[in-house]
Amino acid sequence: MMNITEECIACGSCVASCPVNAIVEAGDLYKITEACTDCKACVDTCPVNAIVE
Repeated sequence: MMNITEECIACGSCVASCPVNAIVEAGDLYKITEACTDCKACVDTCPVNAIVE
């Protein structure tokens, strides 16, 4: 499953890119839930490369 690191700037681009709505707000950042299918669509949209395996 993919994870969002503390480099996240909470821009929300990953949320819009997720086809299964697996990314949710978690305080000041975002979190990837267990619904993630590892399609990596979010990785390509993150402007600060904060999403890793």
